[in-house]
Amino acid sequence: MPDLTEDTITAAVLSTVRDTKDPRLTEILQALVRHVHDFVRETGLTEEEWARGVDYLTRTGQACTPTRQEFILLSDVLGVTMLVDALGHRRSAEATQNSVLGPFFRDDRPHLPDGADISQGLPGTPFFFEGLVADHQGAPVKDAQIDVWHNDSDGHYDVDVPGLSEPAMRALLRTDDEGGFRFRSIRPSSYPIPDDGPVGKMMRATGRSVMRPAHLHLRITAPGFQHVTTTLFPADDPYLDHDPVFGVKRSLVAAYQDHPADTGPYGTTTDEPYILLRHTFVLEPARPTPGPRRI
Repeated sequence: MPDLTEDTITAAVLSTVRDTKDPRLTEILQALVRHVHDFVRETGLTEEEWARGVDYLTRTGQACTPTRQEFILLSDVLGVTMLVDALGHRRSAEATQNSVLGPFFRDDRPHLPDGADISQGLPGTPFFFEGLVADHQGAPVKDAQIDVWHNDSDGHYDVDVPGLSEPAMRALLRTDDEGGFRFRSIRPSSYPIPDDGPVGKMMRATGRSVMRPAHLHLRITAPGFQHVTTTLFPADDPYLDHDPVFGVKRSLVAAYQDHPADTGPYGTTTDEPYILLRHTFVLEPARPTPGPRRI
């Protein structure tokens, strides 16, 4: 029985997982042990600080409910969620960049025709979108499936709008033969991440903003292409440089065009000023399917 010291304990722990049958699990566990031990050594972590850390993680778990995942929120604000996404979706500079799915995607979204109003009559500045889906050579991708969802002028997604029971501000659309798709809705708005739990306490302690810039979520799938889950942000949003979940990418910042009342795109008109956003999405060919990886 060896006497373990601060210099030898890491090797001792690593030796206990070397016989793990799953090589990927071995790789992850050993890296975790090395980095955690190095973190403790680098910071000179005290027993009191360790206990406070354990308590913080305990409270983070206790804040989780069937409709709230505080650990994912913690991952978001530490940049881990976007880092995992970046590693899993490396793309060429020409292709549309990926972003995270977020907690508000719903499978029970309505399938709507091209040009439909997806707002379900909720109040807000009229917002028109014209999209084009193309491959890396510029050829249109027809019959692609487009999921779109966003929040309202008060920052609420449909699941949080009081008295609203049906899906709103979300839809499943398809591209036409020219790769185009269109819809009408209301302009999305900035909103705060949940700040009434352990993550909010950490954000206040570090002086960080909890405000996410306004954004529009889209998920695009088409046979023979890599699926894209992405987000578009308005160029005039004041929180672009302080997104607490690090989701903003330069290529995903788009200019919202202001238009006067009594005009409208694709054969429509509106009696109030409206916003028009046009954007082209570039898909890359599907990658070969990897072999099974267990953990």
